[in-house]
Amino acid sequence: MTTIIVTSIIDSNKKYQYVDKGAPSAAGGMKDIYFSPDKSYVIGFYRAQQDHNSIERLKKIVTTYFDRFFNNPTGAYYKELYSWPTDVIKHDNRIGIVVPCYNKNFFFKKGYAINNALQGQDKEGKWFASPLFRVAISKSKLDDSELGNWISYFQICLNIARGVKRLHAAGLAHSDLSYKNVLIDPISKTAAIIDIDGLVVPGLFAPDVIGTPDFIAPEVLSTLNLNIKDPNRKLPSIQTDKHALAVLIYMYLLYRHPLKGGKFFGGNIDADEEVKLSMGSKALFVEHPTDKSNQNFKREYGDNLQKFQPWTNLDKTPYTILGPYLKELFDLAFIKGLHNPNERPPASMWEQALIKTMDLKLQCANLKCDQKWFIYNDTQNTRCPFCNTRYSTSIPVLDLYFQTSPGKWKPENQRLVVYNGTTLHLWHTNRTIITNENLTASQKVPVGYFSFYNNKWLFVNQTLTSLVDKSENKDIKIGEMVELTSGKQLILSKEEGGRVAVISIANT
Repeated sequence: MTTIIVTSIIDSNKKYQYVDKGAPSAAGGMKDIYFSPDKSYVIGFYRAQQDHNSIERLKKIVTTYFDRFFNNPTGAYYKELYSWPTDVIKHDNRIGIVVPCYNKNFFFKKGYAINNALQGQDKEGKWFASPLFRVAISKSKLDDSELGNWISYFQICLNIARGVKRLHAAGLAHSDLSYKNVLIDPISKTAAIIDIDGLVVPGLFAPDVIGTPDFIAPEVLSTLNLNIKDPNRKLPSIQTDKHALAVLIYMYLLYRHPLKGGKFFGGNIDADEEVKLSMGSKALFVEHPTDKSNQNFKREYGDNLQKFQPWTNLDKTPYTILGPYLKELFDLAFIKGLHNPNERPPASMWEQALIKTMDLKLQCANLKCDQKWFIYNDTQNTRCPFCNTRYSTSIPVLDLYFQTSPGKWKPENQRLVVYNGTTLHLWHTNRTIITNENLTASQKVPVGYFSFYNNKWLFVNQTLTSLVDKSENKDIKIGEMVELTSGKQLILSKEEGGRVAVISIANT
């Protein structure tokens, strides 16, 4: 075992160390990985020779783009979200990059429920995107301590969407978004986007890879036979990132692939061509509303199909259980935009849809329910879709409106569904406050909470200075409470952008 010192090719005064045990500590698709002595960073050496353009790309990523992403007020947030290279080194004619090690939460503490086979390994997203690893009868089931609950994955998807949004806002494409290049931790509800060194800059740095199977956009697969210089050849870009992001979100929330169903294309086609068609030119959403030909998972799970319910049963877990906001975006991504990239929703739309959907969550009354939470779907017979447990209490629903002119209010297409302990926040009360990475600590503090007490639903005002019971024309001062009844209207804020909440009581 030898400790080797290497030097930055950007600043010769910067030295790094790595431990050589005679073989790499890990090996990725393109790099050999070595740890620093204190394991605070790794050095990844590229196996292939890097040409001038590739080296310039790496230099730009660790300097110009590093500064743009992290030397600003939101930099700390994104440093947690990306595994971003910090320097480029050269040793024995091999080019490498320096990357800080992942946070400890992105390594399995236990792994499989029946043994510790995954202990210490990276929490690649693939372990959390299939029922194979979460159904009790499976030998590959992850330990419950690793899985989190259903709402954990909404927050994870929100973090990923924000990371992709930031890349695209800078004109960059990741080019290889997949569950191998996104680490997730359902317990802390966090994500880390890795393999940043392959960023695509249109017109400046071309993609190195076409992507990871299952996440490659249909137009890339269907034009693979064309010369790379052919203008009709489609390569990884922001548009293909949008497809991969939609696939990731669908898989993390429903634990199945949106295109891998049961449609076959003839007995004379080999397996590779079958995949190329089913994920490329003939790709079809498994939940397409009018074309049912791909709605069968037997090819994927064979005789074990029943074992992996409810996720392999589209009648029990259709994508509509995700609520109206995400359903609309999946329609755009996998119906309208599947073969028309310009129709695919951007990451910012996924971000807002996920935020609005999490405001519709309800906690399942069944303590043994695997998922623990579900999304309210506007019904008077509210049940958990996973265990079919009836929701036992009434449900206050606050539909939000904003003022277009004095005395005139317009629906916001946003609502807050209340359970005992739900909190109200500034971004609910005022549409000028956007829920994103720019929120300050003070803006994250709840302004009030909801409580079910003596068979009444109450809202307790903690900090709102202009809360008004519009129905009663009565101010609700800080520390006071107001009963929630059907038809009641609450002015949440009188400031510009302030909202009114109109209350209905569901599941009565």
